[in-house]
Amino acid sequence: MTLSSTKALVERTIGVGVLVLALLAPVLVSDFWLDTVLTQTFILGIGAASLVFLSAYGGMISLAQAGLMGIAGYALGNMVTQNVPGGETKGLLLGWNPSLAVVLAILLTVGLGFIFGAVASRSFGIYFLMLTLTYSVIAYLFVSQVTQVGGFSPIAGVDEYTPGFIGDVVNDRQRLYYVALGVAIVIYGLIRYLVRTPFGISLQGIRDEPSRMASLGYNVALHRTLAFGIGAFVAAIGGVLFAWWSGQLSPSNIGLAATIELLVIAVIGGLGRIEGAWLGAFAYIVINNEVTNRIPSDGLPVIGGTFNTVIGIVFLAIVIASPDGLVGIWDRIWDLARSREPKQPAAEASAAG
Repeated sequence: MTLSSTKALVERTIGVGVLVLALLAPVLVSDFWLDTVLTQTFILGIGAASLVFLSAYGGMISLAQAGLMGIAGYALGNMVTQNVPGGETKGLLLGWNPSLAVVLAILLTVGLGFIFGAVASRSFGIYFLMLTLTYSVIAYLFVSQVTQVGGFSPIAGVDEYTPGFIGDVVNDRQRLYYVALGVAIVIYGLIRYLVRTPFGISLQGIRDEPSRMASLGYNVALHRTLAFGIGAFVAAIGGVLFAWWSGQLSPSNIGLAATIELLVIAVIGGLGRIEGAWLGAFAYIVINNEVTNRIPSDGLPVIGGTFNTVIGIVFLAIVIASPDGLVGIWDRIWDLARSREPKQPAAEASAAG
């Protein structure tokens, strides 16, 4: 067995083990860990997966994904919430059927994603990065300034209006955990399948040599636009799940801090492989939880600061030690083992072949 096949076997074994632990998590961890850490890991991981997909397989680092998540969540919140006697809620208060609202929120986000992608598809590098950042800024300004869709006051009670097949996620957080887990598995499988299709292979060719692929007859702009639309679809699903998990939405869910948070998650996990999205989300949330619970309110000794300081140090350390994130460290270990593997003599290799 070659080292490459051994690595693949080990990764599959680890994947199965992680899946088994995830399925048994409700009986292994506390309710706090289940809801605050693991459920949020799967949801933010889905959002980060949309970013990693575009980066790893399309060569596009998009800063619009947090904005697209927020658009889907805001659209859902405005569609499903309704005015309660004696209560004061924000938004359009349309009171539509939750199942219909989920579909429409995702379609709206995907439609905007295609428009955003079409505009940015001919841009590369820093220009693409700034264009996608502009999308998030526009989304933030829209939801914060247009009071009819919410303004600076949050849209509350979104988790009270879920489709019947989802059930009550307010009083049964374990149900939401399994929904998030199931969706994360489907999204992971979908992306892994997609990148092996002719479209995915040509997209990777465009990532590496856009000019050469264009000379071969491939429509580079169309491929990049379609990829951006797919990324918007994944981000929209993450936004719907986040709305159910959080229960309320505010402009801060779309702002610059949310955009940076999703980028940090993707970079910590690794922008080169889709697994890095959930690995980075888990590491980010655990660090956040530990810092919040263990570091004094007045900050760290000498250097001061709290979570932002710690995550900044961790981010810097990971980028310096492994530009490909935590997943990159795993790959480097195997590359090191491969470099130390005894070379097979040419005569023996040809005889074995």
